[in-house]
This record gives sequence, C-alpha cells and structure tokens, in this order.
Amino acid sequence: MQASVVERLFSLKENGTSVSQEVSAGVTTFMAMSYLIFVIPSMLADGGIPRDAATSSVILVTVAVTLLMGLWARYPVGVAPGLGITAFFAYYVCGPAGFTWQAGLGAVFISGLVFFLLTVTRIRQFIVNAVPIDLKLSIVVGIGAFIALIGMKSAGLVIADPSTFVALGNVTQPEVQLSVFCFFLTAALMVKGFRAAMLIGILATTELPKGAWVSLTLPDISAVFMQMDLQGALSHGLLSIIFTLTMVDLFDNMGVLIGLARKCGFMRPDGEIRNLDKAFITDSIGTMFSACMGTTTATSYLESASGVAAGGRTGLTAVTTAGCFVLALFFIPLVGVVPAYATAPILIIVGALMMQEVVHIRFERLEIAIPAFLTIMTMPFTFNIATGFGFGFVSYTVIHVLMGRWREVTPFMYLISACFVANFIMRT
Repeated sequence: MQASVVERLFSLKENGTSVSQEVSAGVTTFMAMSYLIFVIPSMLADGGIPRDAATSSVILVTVAVTLLMGLWARYPVGVAPGLGITAFFAYYVCGPAGFTWQAGLGAVFISGLVFFLLTVTRIRQFIVNAVPIDLKLSIVVGIGAFIALIGMKSAGLVIADPSTFVALGNVTQPEVQLSVFCFFLTAALMVKGFRAAMLIGILATTELPKGAWVSLTLPDISAVFMQMDLQGALSHGLLSIIFTLTMVDLFDNMGVLIGLARKCGFMRPDGEIRNLDKAFITDSIGTMFSACMGTTTATSYLESASGVAAGGRTGLTAVTTAGCFVLALFFIPLVGVVPAYATAPILIIVGALMMQEVVHIRFERLEIAIPAFLTIMTMPFTFNIATGFGFGFVSYTVIHVLMGRWREVTPFMYLISACFVANFIMRT
C-alpha cells in the first residue's frame, strides 16, 4: 500500500521508473555531492563563519531545500550551497571587500529575494535570453578557474611571490604531497567511474579521529542562525555584490536545471520544460533560507547528473538524497577533523569539470573570443568573480558598438555594462 502511494505521488510508472531505481539514484547523487560537507564549511570558515556551526547549517539547508525540490518541483536534483558562490563570499566579500560575514549573509538573502521576484514575474527568462550564450559559458569556465586557483593555494601548490606574483610552493612539505596524492587518487577513481571518488579521496588523506565518529546530539547553529545583517548588505559597496550573487545564481541554476531536465525527458517537443518555474522558485526560496541558516546561496548541483544517469527521473530521487544528508548530520565530528589539504584537491578537480564548457564557446570569432577570454582570465587573476563579469559584459558591448553592430547588443547588456563601468570607477 505504501509503495502504491509513493508510486502515485511521484508518477513513477508515467516516468518509466520504480521505487528501487529512484532510491538507488538518490544514493548515487548523495555520494557524488557528499564532498560538499567537507569543502563548503572549510571555505566558510576562511570567511570568518564558525566551522562547526557552518557544517551543521550546510547540511540542514541541503536537506530542507533538496526535499522541497523533490516533493514540490518533483525534480531528481540535489540543492546545496554552491561552490562558486561560496568562493566569492569567503574570498572576496569577507576578504578584500572588507565586509563582515553577517553583512555578506544579508546580501545572500536579498539576492534570493530578487531571484524569487524575477522568477515569479518571468523577468528571469528575459534576462537570461538577453545575455549571449558564449558569455554564459565563459562565466561558468571563469568560476571554475577561480575555484581551481583557490584549491591550488589551499594545497600549497601555489604561493605568493614578490617578483612573479605567484610561484610553485614547497612540494617537499608533507601537506603538499598529501594534497597531490589526494588529487591523483580522486582523479583516477573518477576516470574509473567510482561514484564516491571525491569522498574517498578526502577520507584517504585525512587522519581519522580515534574517538567517536558519531554524535547523537542535535547540531548547534545558534552562532549563525538569523545573524544576517540586512542594513549592512544595503550599504554602498554591497550593491554590486548583491548584483553578482543574483547573476551567478540566475545563470548557474538555468544551466544546471535545463541540462538535467533534458536528460530526464522533462522537455516537451515544443521546448517547454515541465515544472521548471517550480524548480527555479525552489532555488530562490532555498537561497533566502540559506541566509537565515547562516550559509551561502543554495543552488542546484550538477553532480545530480550522476543520479540521473543511474536512472533518477522523479522527485523521489531528491527525497532519498535528502535522507542520506540527514544521516550525515550524525557524523559532524568526523567532518571537523578534515584538513584543508584534503579538500583543496577537490576544488581543483571541480574547476577542471567546470572548464569542460570552454569547448562550446565560439573562439573562432574574435568578437566572441576576446570578451570570453577576459571573463575567464580576470576572475582568477583579480581574485574576483564580479570583476570577470564586468570585463566580459563591458568588452562584449564596446567591441560590438565599435564594429557598428550595436543593434546586436540587447538593452539589458547596455544597462549591465554601464553599471559595471560605474562600479569600476567607484572602486578606484
């Protein structure tokens, strides 16, 4: 009887799947996403957020928003705080930009509210369509390069140098060697098709505690719960940060959800995608919820493709994934002992995965190649995702105007380019 209820709730027969197939796919997605339990809190800690509280918050947000994605939007997609956004938050907003993590969380909440309003009013679709596909792909690639640089820095492979700005680190250090080992082990396992490759790589290079790995105590998030500073987020300097958070969330979710929807067979012959608006609304609600819980923007994870490949076709896959993350709450003592040199190689590998999109950029056309190149390179070179956005948008607009092809540039592109020019001037 219970199985029959589940089948009707998620339309399993209609989607050509079964309970066992969906559960298996959900576990697969969890194994592919599980590395975030170690990586995201480590990055948030670099931004000043207490690591233990951050770990609990990340898991709770992942559980809640993934459940919403499964039960309401009925998508086989895991949702959690995103790597690219977290890197921007920890290493720019709470770093060179000089803002507190509380103000940064306020910016995350406002960006989620903006994304929600853009979704329900359908302005979101207009904005996404107004930006050239090559720039969208460049943003993904640039964020990948930025994340990889952070990973190399955390691993000790790249260090600051007064003469050359950056240089090779001391590879004779045990921590650096362990990072290199973790990188090659994880890469080899991924090539072999191991679903938990990233998790295995992290655990293989971590000195596991001799005490208890499991805690039955409920996680304490009082240090970060509802600590967002909305007034600080609306200050002069954070307006561009809110804009960047919104834009990254917009394009990241669009790409992941549409790509997975195609693989799941959710796209109709006329190109319309079933329940896509619900999926976008879920992400935007998740972002606001993330800020309240003390972590960064929730986004759909591309690693969900592993579960889709394993046969996941309905929201039951996401519900299963959320259930697995509930169990992870009891292993937080294990998460706390994972060092930076064990998670750093995962960032490098994720950067490599995001770099795969570069083959779809039309580099044979210079008017495309130059803005794309500037977008990709300025993100890691300036240690700032927003700057990469700005260089890409402004250069694309200026080049097309000087070529006499100003009609090919959308009004939205002109508006955003002007905003970035003003932002660059205000920064100096």
